[in-house]
Amino acid sequence: MTNRDKWFFFVRNFFLRMTPCLLVITITILLASTFAQSVSPNPSSSKPPASHKEIPGEVSHHELSPNDIESFLDGLVPLQLAREDIAGAVIAVVKDGKVLFAKGYGYSDVAKRTPVSVDATLFRPGSVSKLITWTAVMQQVEQGKLDLDRDVNDYLDFKIPPAYNKPITLRNLMTHTPGFEEMGEEVFVPDVKDLKPIGDFLKHRVPARIFPPGTTPAYSNYGATVGGYIVERVSGQSFNDYVDEHILKPLHMTHSTCREPLPDELKPLMSQGYKVASEPAQPFEVVEALPAGSCSATAADMAKFMIAHLEGGRYEGAQILRPETVELMHTRQFTMRDDMNGMAAEFYEETRNGHRIIGHAGDTLAFHTDLHLMPDAQLGFYVSYNSLGKGEGRPREWVWHQFLDRYFPYTPPSGVSPADAKQDAQTLDGRYLVTRRAETTLLTMFNLIEQTKAYPNSDGTISVDALKDLNGAPKKFREIGPLLFREDGGQDRIAFKRDNSGRMALIIDFPFFIFQKVAWYQSQPFVTTVVGGSAAVLLLALLLWPIGAILRRHYRNPLNLDPSQRRLRLLVRLGCAALLVFVVSLVVFFLMAFEHNSLATPSYNPLLRLLQFIGWIGVVGTIVALYAAVRSWRETNLGTWTRLGNSLLALSCFILVWFAFAHHMFTWNLLY
Repeated sequence: MTNRDKWFFFVRNFFLRMTPCLLVITITILLASTFAQSVSPNPSSSKPPASHKEIPGEVSHHELSPNDIESFLDGLVPLQLAREDIAGAVIAVVKDGKVLFAKGYGYSDVAKRTPVSVDATLFRPGSVSKLITWTAVMQQVEQGKLDLDRDVNDYLDFKIPPAYNKPITLRNLMTHTPGFEEMGEEVFVPDVKDLKPIGDFLKHRVPARIFPPGTTPAYSNYGATVGGYIVERVSGQSFNDYVDEHILKPLHMTHSTCREPLPDELKPLMSQGYKVASEPAQPFEVVEALPAGSCSATAADMAKFMIAHLEGGRYEGAQILRPETVELMHTRQFTMRDDMNGMAAEFYEETRNGHRIIGHAGDTLAFHTDLHLMPDAQLGFYVSYNSLGKGEGRPREWVWHQFLDRYFPYTPPSGVSPADAKQDAQTLDGRYLVTRRAETTLLTMFNLIEQTKAYPNSDGTISVDALKDLNGAPKKFREIGPLLFREDGGQDRIAFKRDNSGRMALIIDFPFFIFQKVAWYQSQPFVTTVVGGSAAVLLLALLLWPIGAILRRHYRNPLNLDPSQRRLRLLVRLGCAALLVFVVSLVVFFLMAFEHNSLATPSYNPLLRLLQFIGWIGVVGTIVALYAAVRSWRETNLGTWTRLGNSLLALSCFILVWFAFAHHMFTWNLLY
């Protein structure tokens, strides 16, 4: 869901564009990794990072008016839709308590050529829905029913297991710092008939805690769903009934809902969702984790929600939050570094062009959305697309930045690199793993792919391979303060510091996760070489098996093996085949699950069990291979090359089995 965008879509596009043959080999090689409360703001500062206050923004020569905005966006968005193969988009701009601009572009249904309407076409805002969920939570805080710093177990009818001698609080949940590992299964389900009550979903899907609460940001859909369930528990209403009565209805958001399936009156207004506009529409995506991202809304309705947050909780005659509660929601609650963006109450800071901006992004497979609030200018900007498009850039981010540069122009200060900048750049060289990850489930196998590399350039700058310009080239970052870097010719920033575990951490402008430096033996190149090389040995042995038999028959040169040696040789190769089938099939399954959410459900557990059974055959084959290798050194009728080959094959099998166990591929618990 939210910003799974950048990492998920990178992985998906990389593998799915390969030919089937290359896919099998590449996946095998790439698989690796070691492996009432008083409503008062948190003491953390809500001020923008210092590096964004060094000089004031320049005065715009463009009038922020409906006509100018329309002329400007009309020149950008239609061309963008055509270039990126996107079906449609909606954009809404609010200012000083009013809608300044709202317009739809493209089609909500390509086949029927139905145009997008800003007030009569529903898009899926994905994780932007979390802002509605936490608004509901804060309403209960106002009523004294919830305390942001109390153990959430006090509000639940099940228990999140203890860890790190510290409870999880609502403040942890709203800042994505409860320490949960990533979960993927049943966040989406194939059909509405598969939906469970929120409580049932949560009770049987409790993720492991891999970080102490309040220390390490790691984006969590589960955490937001817990927040929504707590609203149910303390209000006595279902989540959907509560949202309808206390948020959507007071704000006159009459064409919005978090319900699944959609109410009958809204179904005809729902936009189709697409991967690309030139391909058939995707089915309606059903979100099991309702409070984390189930809403469907028009841009006109989301404009009302933005106005309420910019106007102290008030929209027209309705007051959904007190002004001091809104201030709390917009105040920084957690940050890894004071001079970098931090987390407010689910809103995250995205300071740019000299202004403190808070917002949230949202993604389903088809819909991609951003909501931005600029409190000091009383401005809100909402943009949503109903297609992924070619996936070669971030269209919504580009449009937002173009908007800012036109109406709030800003030139970052030049800055002076510290004297030890080059030394710092060398020190930070290495690979870093995102904290939004699994550590105890089947998804651990993808931690290798989720690594990013920071490296020094010859000019004293550093680059991060995952942070690229629109032209696809890695951005260059120059040090402007102690371990603080700003993009050359741009505003993006990265920083480094030791995290709670003592590891060097890479901090980016999006504060809901960080990247932790991995040891050399966990790095992608090392693991790729060891595990990929082992897989290649097994694959080569299997390919040469029939080829060798054909050549020996042709030249009438049979193997000089006794019956027991022949049986061992056969069993070893069957074990090799089982190992490769197990590893490759498991990875292909989860890559397909990334593409088709319906696969990430318990209904496919029998298939996973079958694959694990094949894997155990590979384990037995590995034991046989080790025995055969040891025995071959005692056999007098075998040559040195045969003995070395048997030993290499046994070692390769052992490495793949170790990798499978280290990454929980044989786990009995199939929750992921």
